[in-house]
Formats: sequence, C-alpha cells, structure tokens
Amino acid sequence: MTKTENRVAIVTGASSGIGLATARALKETGYRVFGTSRKAVTETSDGIAMLVCDVTDDASVKKMVDEVLREAGRIDLLVNNAGIGLVGGAEESSAEQAQALFDVNVFGVLRVTNAILPIMRRQRAGRIINMSSVLGLIPSPYNALYASTKHAIEGYSESLDHELRTFGIRVVLVEPGLTRTSFEENITRPDQPLSIYDTIRAQVERQMRSGVEGGDAPEVVAQTVVKAATEAQPKRRYTAGKLAGQGRFMRRFLPESVVDRNIRKFSNLPG
Repeated sequence: MTKTENRVAIVTGASSGIGLATARALKETGYRVFGTSRKAVTETSDGIAMLVCDVTDDASVKKMVDEVLREAGRIDLLVNNAGIGLVGGAEESSAEQAQALFDVNVFGVLRVTNAILPIMRRQRAGRIINMSSVLGLIPSPYNALYASTKHAIEGYSESLDHELRTFGIRVVLVEPGLTRTSFEENITRPDQPLSIYDTIRAQVERQMRSGVEGGDAPEVVAQTVVKAATEAQPKRRYTAGKLAGQGRFMRRFLPESVVDRNIRKFSNLPG
C-alpha cells in the first residue's frame, strides 16, 4: 500500500484530536478521506468528508459504510480511532458503565471492522489500523477498565491479522502514549464514586491532565498512522511518541518486579 492515489480511507472519531490530525495527514499523503463523528459536522475540514457514525449502533455504522461506497466505490484503509477514557478506581464503576466503555472502545471497533471486511475481501486488499495505547501494553492504576479495553484490542487485532492475511488484508496496531488532546472532552468519571478513593483519584487526574498538556502532539500519532498505512510490509504494532516507546521497552525487556516498581512510582503509589 505504498501508492495512495485514489485510495479511500475511513477515520472514526475524526472531529478533533488524534482523529482529525490523522485524517488530515492521510489527506496530505494522497488518500480520499472520510471522517466520522457521533454528531453532524456542518462543514468538511481540509477536504475531509465528515459523516455521522455512532460506533455503538449497527444501523449507524452500516449507513456510514454504504455512504462511503456510494461516494467512492471502495474502501482501502480503516482507522478505528473512536474511543473514550475512564479514570477512577475499578470498583467505582458499575457493570453498566464498564459495558458502555467496552461498547465504544472494543465493540465499536468490531462493528466497523465487520462492516468493511466484506468490501476488503472482495477487493483482495485492505488495511485496518486499530488505535490502541501504551495502556494496551502495561497496567495503569485507576485506569483499569480503560486499560482492559486496550488490552482487548491488542489481542483482537493480532488474532484478526492472522485470519485476514490470506485475503490480502493486514491489521496493525498504533500505540500512543500521552497526547495533547482535550482531557475533559475524552474522559469519563466513575458513576459510583467512593470517598475512600477521592484523594488518590484527584491526584491521578491532576497527573494525567499535566501529562496530556505536556504530551506528544496529535500530529506525532498521525504520522505514525501514515507510516503504518503505507509501508508495504507493515509491522504488527507501532508505538507513537517517546512515552509509548519507553512503556513498550519496559514491558518487553525489564523484569516484572522492576516494571511493578516503576508503575507504582509513576502513579505516586506507596511501594
């Protein structure tokens, strides 16, 4: 997939942040880009056609895919970027809130992927890029449910890649670290907060907000997506940014006890 002229890309969650930066970068690379958002966007941005798509709704996903096919006739690249966060103690979220998180971050990826796979199989070509996270590689206190969704995406993507290679389709992971996006817009808080966690939860939120403000620009992740999309022989996963690279190195090469101490130190938790 090194030649991008006339190739068609879909980027979910493209109204802002990493999704918008990715849509713009793919457009500059030569793709015809369709971005999606849960709510209607009245104008296209930089030649990007914006479509409404709620990844938690099968009918909405089908309508979006059908519209892309009517307009472009093919789909060469899917970037599953839509997602939400959740900060809090694991026991502070109800099962319903956890299910809602998984419905966007995991089953949303499944819905959109399943909708475009018949098209890519007919084409005998295609690439799917699933937006994971450094938290798909390492644990993160007070991000247990969010990290669980990204661990699920890691396992799903690696397994799916093996299934689809015989059809000329590759599935690739992109793993950002902390990225300068709107913290408040993308975060969810527990629906059953417990006072015993108030102090540490507030501390974690402050730390994350500070990390986001000093994190990588969305364009760093976007350029990683472009690389993952255009390399003829893609790697299974691409880390995006310094922190993500450090997390991957730590998980792969350091003893578990060292990883454990570093995670507690980073989270300001007692040893």
